[in-house]
Amino acid sequence: QVQLVESGGGLVQPGGSLRLSCVASGIIFGNARMAWYRQSPGQERELVASIFRDMHTIYRDSVKGRFTISRDNAKNAVYLEMNDLKPEDTAAYLCNGEYIHWGQGTQVTVSS
Repeated sequence: QVQLVESGGGLVQPGGSLRLSCVASGIIFGNARMAWYRQSPGQERELVASIFRDMHTIYRDSVKGRFTISRDNAKNAVYLEMNDLKPEDTAAYLCNGEYIHWGQGTQVTVSS
C-alpha cells in the first residue's frame, strides 16, 4: 500500500527555517503529483505547495518567496524548504501524493 512518511517539523523562532521531508513508497513516484498541505486546529486543510512530474510548482500566495518545494525522484522524496517562518505558519504539515494519499503529518510551531 501507499505510505508517506514526513519528518523535519519542530519548534522554531519567527524568522527561522525548517526543512520538511516526505518519503513515499507504493506509488510510481516519478509520475506523481506531490504536495504539502497544512492544517491548524479548527481550520480547514489548505494547500501550501505542489510539484508535478515536469517539476512545475504551485504555491499559495502567503508562502511565495519564503517556501520552496522540490523533489528527488531517485529517493522517492519530496521536500519543503521553509524560510522566514511566521507564527501564522504554525500547523501540522501533511504530505500528499496523487491527491488521495496522505501522510500522518509533522508539526511545525513558530513561536518566540
